[in-house]
Amino acid sequence: MQETELKKVVIVDDDYSNLINGKNLLKEQYEVFTAPSGEKLFGLLNQVMPDIILLDVEMPETNGYVVLRKLKETSATREIPVIFLTARRDVGSELEGLSLGAVDYITKPFSPPLFLKRVENHLAVESQKKQLREYGNGLAAMVKEQTQTIVELQEAILSVLANVVEFRDDETGAHVHRTKGYLRILIDRLLERKVYYEEVNTWDIRLMLLSSQLHDVGKVAIPDGILLKPGKLTSEEFEIIKSHATIGSQIIEGIGGNLREHQFIKYAGSLAIAHHEKWDGTGYPYHLSKGGIPLPGRCMAIVDVYDALVSVRPYKKELTHEEAIKTIAEGKGTHFDPLVTETFLDVSDRIATESRQVDTTILSTRAGAMKSAYKL
Repeated sequence: MQETELKKVVIVDDDYSNLINGKNLLKEQYEVFTAPSGEKLFGLLNQVMPDIILLDVEMPETNGYVVLRKLKETSATREIPVIFLTARRDVGSELEGLSLGAVDYITKPFSPPLFLKRVENHLAVESQKKQLREYGNGLAAMVKEQTQTIVELQEAILSVLANVVEFRDDETGAHVHRTKGYLRILIDRLLERKVYYEEVNTWDIRLMLLSSQLHDVGKVAIPDGILLKPGKLTSEEFEIIKSHATIGSQIIEGIGGNLREHQFIKYAGSLAIAHHEKWDGTGYPYHLSKGGIPLPGRCMAIVDVYDALVSVRPYKKELTHEEAIKTIAEGKGTHFDPLVTETFLDVSDRIATESRQVDTTILSTRAGAMKSAYKL
């Protein structure tokens, strides 16, 4: 059976007889080390980390108060409990020691049973504190792990929900992933150029990008006959299509439930309701204009239109990147926020690269899934 490791006690006193007496009292229960001065103590601490220090106050070179201050200044020794040993009996001296961080005061000459009991009690308290710290750290780690698991699950569910919507009018379902990537590039560049910096710098970008996946969630309520119609929509059909913005906002409010003040819900709602508004007020659903359109919506509008331009839809062929960029540039100041447009055009090459990378990843994933299904 493995023996329990003895607690380590260090006695610091310039009086050799006090060191001997103290060691003899404690050696049956503890591993005892001695130091005749504060300087020797700090040398000893490079080799031994004690569970408690018994420190004489009145030493000739460096007194106990100075030694305690130094112990408290270093993270490695800050938590070691210190009991002062002193012949002083005045309240002022005791108060000074306790205010510096000593856990107790034992006056000399001390009663051996009382001396042993004081040391035993403080070591027991420190053991309980250590157990509580370890328990707290373990609990915090467990909570962090569980929280991360919940966050990952939420993100996966939201991604699946967004993909379910997008697969209806985008055969790869990559629109969500592409626009999320474009938005990340655009936001990074807005920060670099300090465009709308005071607002953008307050955004939780991870939540913003996560929220962007739900910008078209309202399409789930649009009938296939209209959403997938290969020809031109009638005015009535277009009105139904336009309703996806308000429906999406309502769905997101439902997701939020009692969490409507949560930042994620604010971002998602803003992106869903405003990504079809136009700078000149001719957009929908509320005909907002200029700064009246939430900035997240103005950013989402431009990446959403770009991706629609370069993608195949039931009613249109795709444009080249160059053609799409030309269209975006022409919409500056009418369809799109001028400053956001300039920033988007500034990173258009990176946008094109992101589009190709996402498509490659999606196609690779689909090929792998089909291969696995074939094996089954």
